Amino acid sequence: MNFFEHINEEMRMQGEKGTVIGEKSMKNEEYKKLSIKEFTKAAGRYESNHAGIYEMCKKDYPDILEELEKEPFRDLLDAGCGPAPMISLLAEKYPDRHYTGLDLTPAMIEQAKKKNISNATFVVGDCENFPFENDSFDAIICSMSFHHYPDPQAFFDSVKRCLRPNGRLILRDVTSDNKVLVWLMNTLEMPLANICGHGDVRVPTRDVVMKCCRKLGLKVEKFEIRKGMRMHWVVRKA
Repeated sequence: MNFFEHINEEMRMQGEKGTVIGEKSMKNEEYKKLSIKEFTKAAGRYESNHAGIYEMCKKDYPDILEELEKEPFRDLLDAGCGPAPMISLLAEKYPDRHYTGLDLTPAMIEQAKKKNISNATFVVGDCENFPFENDSFDAIICSMSFHHYPDPQAFFDSVKRCLRPNGRLILRDVTSDNKVLVWLMNTLEMPLANICGHGDVRVPTRDVVMKCCRKLGLKVEKFEIRKGMRMHWVVRKA
């Protein structure tokens, strides 16, 4: 097996089992506990001028807004909403719509509720198992949260169930088509992030997302890798 074949095999195994630290794989619930701990600490400064690494999330807002402007929606879910910066912007721009924010970290939802957005509901819950009725939303957005999900397929299962027919998912995260770079990030950077208290699981790849969508019959309308290794996906439910 040559070097690139070895990398491909490692990536396949990581996709099935999770990121490996030494010889021990972290379990799904361990990642989620790390994420809650990380974002409980970050909740108070997430939108401040001292947000640190979380500043990168702000780069997604214009692209998501541009995508949403292309067609109307009534009910929108922000999966992994944090303290609701995106919902705040949307509620100001489209005050006649209804917004729901979902986040695993109670402290983030507490910060979101403090904004008193009259046409928004905020819920503590798992983005791998949406606590909502079928066909609840016209649009689902997810920005810089997907790489925290140990089970990507479970997220897409929830997306399909909760989107209305013809509804859209707009998914933003960090990715690359450079397999060597992704392997290095998943093998070295992510485990180091876990040791430092971050709940990052893996860099999502084109292949992983395409596989999830194909399994559910979701239509991938757009896949782009934009400036700064930003993944920009638009997925539609038939």
